[in-house]
Amino acid sequence: MTRRPKGIIIAIDGPAGVGKSTIGKMVAARLNYSFISTGKMYRALAWKALAAGTDLEDEAALMALARAVSWELKPSGTSEPQLCVDGRPLDREITDETVGKASSVVSKSAGVRRFMVDMQRAVGAGGGVVMEGRDIGTNVFPDAELKIYLDASPEARAGRRVGQLRAQGLEADGAAILDFIVKRDEQDSRRKNNPLKRAEGGHYIDSTLLDREQVVTEILRLCAQVMA
Repeated sequence: MTRRPKGIIIAIDGPAGVGKSTIGKMVAARLNYSFISTGKMYRALAWKALAAGTDLEDEAALMALARAVSWELKPSGTSEPQLCVDGRPLDREITDETVGKASSVVSKSAGVRRFMVDMQRAVGAGGGVVMEGRDIGTNVFPDAELKIYLDASPEARAGRRVGQLRAQGLEADGAAILDFIVKRDEQDSRRKNNPLKRAEGGHYIDSTLLDREQVVTEILRLCAQVMA
């Protein structure tokens, strides 16, 4: 296998609300790697589309918007670069549940997914990156040196999401979030374009009964095996 200049690619896939971002950032920090959340890219486009009044079901309009936007990942002083759209750093704007639901519609577009995958490959090709999403190991980087499928029960994921939102000072309806997660799981698994599934040769980790540190420790153990 040809070695990448900055290190290996660690692909973390899994369903909504499983903690891929939290775990991914922790792993990246331990390895001094970059961390990329691909879900934020879809959320950013959904946020832009909502602000522009773009029809979320209109693929041509979404593609025109995606191409017109200036996308940047700027150094932030942490493992995760700051995502900027048209020069505006995005953070809490894209954590809103309305944006989350819109991104699930936007991400169904084959054209949008191709556009995003091209960006994601350009960012991560050199290695030294932890990238999380729903099709990283199966579609974006099927040649990733380490592929993880992180899972947890829908109830556990809903509880974590509620805690996450409330910690940010945002309101959270647990029942509504659980319903969204269940429906999102079904949609992502049945999606025609790059559905959510375990990557060939990937490692399955059920985090329902594990804390963050236990999950991170297991991923780092797998990393050590790959890097040996």
